[in-house]
Amino acid sequence: MNEDKATRYHRNQRTVVWITLALQVAGMAALLPGGAAIQIRDAVVRLSGAAPTSLLTVAGFAVALFVLAEGLSLPLTFYRTFVLDHRYGLSTAPLRVWVVDHLKGVVVSLVLALVAAEAVYVALAVWPRWWWAVTSAMFSVAIVGLARVTPNVLLPIFYKFKPLDRHALRSRLELLSSRAGLSVLGVYEWGLGVKTSRANAALVGTGRSRRILLSDTLLADYTDDEIEVIIAHELGHHAHRDIRNGLMIDVALIAACFAAAAVALNALWRPLGLAAPNDAAGLPLLLCVAGIVSMSARPALNALSRRNEHRADRFALKMSSRPDAFVSAMRRLAAQNLAEARPSTATLWLFHTHPPFEQRIQAARTFLS
Repeated sequence: MNEDKATRYHRNQRTVVWITLALQVAGMAALLPGGAAIQIRDAVVRLSGAAPTSLLTVAGFAVALFVLAEGLSLPLTFYRTFVLDHRYGLSTAPLRVWVVDHLKGVVVSLVLALVAAEAVYVALAVWPRWWWAVTSAMFSVAIVGLARVTPNVLLPIFYKFKPLDRHALRSRLELLSSRAGLSVLGVYEWGLGVKTSRANAALVGTGRSRRILLSDTLLADYTDDEIEVIIAHELGHHAHRDIRNGLMIDVALIAACFAAAAVALNALWRPLGLAAPNDAAGLPLLLCVAGIVSMSARPALNALSRRNEHRADRFALKMSSRPDAFVSAMRRLAAQNLAEARPSTATLWLFHTHPPFEQRIQAARTFLS
């Protein structure tokens, strides 16, 4: 029954994702010929009195583009993250909480989008030939910085955390981390239950700032053995440097996106009617090209992520020596979080960063035999 329910849930989710993507592509395509983008830019210029290439115009144009994209996607986002999650029993948040969280996310996203747009256009103005390389370097530094500040700055905006008050479990997980050669700052209870019925755990941060996070939904129903093997899996990612390697891959992908965007901009800024390569109206072109490159890489990145998940599973089995707890934890997490048991090959490659749970269980049994 859970499997059928999970299959329906994920099919509905993917349908909404595809519709959202189609609307976004159509919206950007409508801006690409130049007319709509230039009209928006001209409206910003009239309001600000600044040049089409000024940073003030870039900021106004970026805000306008963000508002258009948000307005286009909001009904589908609401349906996917509120209506569907409530229908399938995954959300416990009332509408008011969803609205507040969504507004918080919009504010954070808008700030990041503005900073990113300004950085790109500063580089375009100052280093017109090598702007893509300079921007890639700036973005690379930014994603490393975000990875460091997210546990302490961004996550607390949406969730409450407190030190875990179960002394025996805390000591057990700290000892497990020590055995893995990874220091942790502490073990914390993660307040997910007020918003979702999903269970989750994470090892966030890097170096001495690492923290173990256990959702209250996990602590309520899972045994200490199951929690230990789940955290052993998370430790496996850090022991194998999956976080660092993932950031390095992100850096390479960012460089590829901006390099492709630079080629497209050099070839198309005149045909599109832009005043200069650093005309604010060229932003949709940059976003489209970067999006195409990023989406093209997604199947390979998903495959790499699934390989890393299998490796972290093997690490967990070695560290915990609790195969029964691993199997029971996988099955319970899959049921509670409505994991898809047997996705199609296309779905697996396009959407899944984790292997199907039955495959993980079978791989674990093979590894132990």
